[in-house]
Amino acid sequence: MYSLTDQIRRSSRSVSGNIAEAWRKRRYQKSFIAKLSDSEGEAAETQVWLEYAKACHYINEDAFLQLTGRYDNIIGMIVNMITNSDKWTMDSNK
Repeated sequence: MYSLTDQIRRSSRSVSGNIAEAWRKRRYQKSFIAKLSDSEGEAAETQVWLEYAKACHYINEDAFLQLTGRYDNIIGMIVNMITNSDKWTMDSNK
């Protein structure tokens, strides 16, 4: 249980960390997209760990649905930022 908790903490914290890095790299569209892609991957990883937590009965169905629903929204926002990266970046070589 403690190892799973650690994995969830690590991947969930990495989501916001990678978004922060993407923001700092917004001068370069490819770097911005790469960091956002990392963030999307960490969010998806968090969802997998939540599935394990539910399967092991560490969280109930309601908590699982609430948390994975939030991560679906987060992933959707990240994908939107990737798809519309030209609106977010300052790259003069676009």
